[in-house]
Amino acid sequence: MSELRFVRLGFGADAVEYREAWDEQRRVHAARFADEIPDTVLLLEHPPVYTAGRRTAENERPLDGTPVVDVDRGGKITWHGPGQLVGYPIQKLPRPVDVVAHVRRLEEALIRTCAEFGLETTRIEGRSGVWVLGDPVERRPSLGGLSLDFDPRLHDEEFDPRLNGPEYAPSNAGQRREDRKVAAIGIRVAKGVTMHGFALNVNPDNAWFDRIIPCGIRDAGVTSLANELGRDVTVEEVTPVVERHLRDVLENAELKPREIEKTPA
Repeated sequence: MSELRFVRLGFGADAVEYREAWDEQRRVHAARFADEIPDTVLLLEHPPVYTAGRRTAENERPLDGTPVVDVDRGGKITWHGPGQLVGYPIQKLPRPVDVVAHVRRLEEALIRTCAEFGLETTRIEGRSGVWVLGDPVERRPSLGGLSLDFDPRLHDEEFDPRLNGPEYAPSNAGQRREDRKVAAIGIRVAKGVTMHGFALNVNPDNAWFDRIIPCGIRDAGVTSLANELGRDVTVEEVTPVVERHLRDVLENAELKPREIEKTPA
């Protein structure tokens, strides 16, 4: 593919409001569709905001009525805010579009980024994003005095971890030695051009995730580079590393249309 262009929209005190960035995405998307610009990645931080993808259920939203921005990407509800590097790759793909392959490329670039900082991450079957694997279930500490065999998050459909104390909070998944997500991915493809993208938790206050069911997942949690490495890591130092790995993965990818299975006559 052609050379990738990176645009740093705003960080820290210049963090970009979500709706403003969404408008910019649409403007860049239209320009890319018209071949007026090359494939472009927008990089930024947002002020604190909850956004809900098309598959978000009502019982996954904040219980206190905190506003949520409903968006046209895939996936469910998540949080964006300070300490999180957000990237919106706006890339033209061959048709028919292979959405899964695009997501895998983004995951690969972020897995390589985490590895460069000394954190081993991976994919989890059936769950997009980049993950730190927890301990095997039999080696994890029990919750609320209960055996993990009776974890209410898995067996009680009415159980809500947001109402049951810090032992169930998504931000404490590391203490529970559970699987925890360090980078979330949610995209949309319109007219063969991608929108939305990834959010890499560098050093945010992960307690923001405790007010929702992040990505609709109740039996795992969230983490950050800083939490896992036990030292301060900044968005400023992570950004050029993400750029380098995105450039390497995306520019060297052999883009192919999604294979269409032929129906037997």
